[in-house]
Amino acid sequence: MQITAAIVREQSGPFIIDAIELSDPRPDEVLVRIVASGMCHTDLHGRDGYFSSMPYPAVFGHEGAGVVEAIGSSVSRVAPGDHVIISFPWCGSCPNCRRRMPSHCLQSSKLKMSGTRPDGSTLMRKNDSPVYSAFFQQSSFATHAIANERFVVKIRSDAPLDRVGPFACSIQTGAGAVFNAMMPDPGDSIVVFGVGGVGLSGLMAAKIAGCDPIIAVDIHDHRLALARELGATHTINHSVCNDLVEKVRNIAAGGVRFSLETSALHTVLEEAIQVLLPLGTCVLVGSARKGEQASFEMPFLQNGRTVRGVIQGWSCPETFLPRLVDLMMAGQLPAERMMTFYELADINRAAEEAATGKTIKPVLLMTL
Repeated sequence: MQITAAIVREQSGPFIIDAIELSDPRPDEVLVRIVASGMCHTDLHGRDGYFSSMPYPAVFGHEGAGVVEAIGSSVSRVAPGDHVIISFPWCGSCPNCRRRMPSHCLQSSKLKMSGTRPDGSTLMRKNDSPVYSAFFQQSSFATHAIANERFVVKIRSDAPLDRVGPFACSIQTGAGAVFNAMMPDPGDSIVVFGVGGVGLSGLMAAKIAGCDPIIAVDIHDHRLALARELGATHTINHSVCNDLVEKVRNIAAGGVRFSLETSALHTVLEEAIQVLLPLGTCVLVGSARKGEQASFEMPFLQNGRTVRGVIQGWSCPETFLPRLVDLMMAGQLPAERMMTFYELADINRAAEEAATGKTIKPVLLMTL
């Protein structure tokens, strides 16, 4: 079938809106009409060639939400007309998948960034030439996407589809880091380094969990203002703070029980470790480039402190995403407060405003 998609023809090239052909779903696949898709920095990293395994021309996007239009003959988990979020892919058979930790699937990099189905076949074509897609096994910067039924999560039909796409990755990652990896008790202290889409999601989860104090750190005043509205008890502008570690320790009576690091900068990770109390935990969710290294004093870590890497919020999407959507619908997780909406035709403006920090969470609407 013919669809419209945002294509990147070469490394660091612009997104170009064009008509292309999408294959039919296989027996275990689902065709989704995309209503909206979040954009995050991973999509921009793909555009700019950070993932050498992803060839060009390519279609990115991995936070798609929409309506099921067709299903393969063996699909049983969703039906045409269902409202769905397309989440991250996993193989289903590796040791981590078998222990119900699909977020850390051993095949995840290949599944997310090869540009093809697991068997190497492509889903999109233009003039009989392949357009690489299957980014996170969806490529949702398009009017339609195909995904294996394992990655498609049915949600309640009254949830606004233009708002739930980012739950697939950034919201799930930040909220899951708190709910699933930290599991704080009421009154536990937390500091969030970087209050973009992931950090604000973690911050809102910390508020739901009853954390206190909740400290937000960023370099953008408008993000810190929103963090305060969403639950931060204290905010710190890192760019004008001379001794951030000492300031956090003063606010939190000597240090925090938890820190959430989203920036992927080694200097910030080092600070996120240094602010911990003994037995405190730092959760790293920022996606650093290969070769980025951080250092810490070994005796300081030995005093019961933990540094833990978390991908996709340690989530089982089939159960976790509906839970997060319920929290949004109850007014407890007002994720729409951090979203800015763009038409698909304005995707390059959305990317620019996300890269500069003007926009926290861009959401692309597929109305054409």
